[in-house]
Amino acid sequence: MPTNLHRYYGAGYSHFITTSCYQRRPLLGTAHSRDLFLEVLEQIRQRHQFVVVGYVVMPEHVHLLVSEPERGNPSLVLAALKQTFAHRLLRDLRVKTNAPTDSLWNTPVAVGHVWQSRFYDFVVFSDKKRVEKLRYMHRNPVQRRLVSKPEEWLWSSFRHYAYEERGPVLVNETRKAELRIRKIS
Repeated sequence: MPTNLHRYYGAGYSHFITTSCYQRRPLLGTAHSRDLFLEVLEQIRQRHQFVVVGYVVMPEHVHLLVSEPERGNPSLVLAALKQTFAHRLLRDLRVKTNAPTDSLWNTPVAVGHVWQSRFYDFVVFSDKKRVEKLRYMHRNPVQRRLVSKPEEWLWSSFRHYAYEERGPVLVNETRKAELRIRKIS
């Protein structure tokens, strides 16, 4: 684990955050778990009052582009997000499997290993970088061959930018990113 890690908060910049599931396992590999993650993200967004600029939920990791929250800092927000999701996921697994507590506690998910302990945070200090990060996020499902076009992946903010659709998470950036859909001929 890196030492002397410094996070830069307080300047009002956006943060491009990547967090991975424990051992890169596809714990977000089902539509239900991705929907649950987005439901929790929206609850945390409202509670901590930050702006979601963009997001994508992949089977084993998540990318977020967010502002600094009015309450706390991005590290606290991410801790709340990860903990709340882990608790809800475990609760849903208990109900779904009707498994006795003893057998659930033998799985990595049950002992609190839903997420890697650290996360990657890149401070986005310019409009150019903001658009670059949004494009990267929205193209991720296509690069991974989960879908053929970004608009087909339901667990990202792409449809907000392309079609002004309201998704499960409020994307409430005051400045629109300049994303253009290119036709492939």
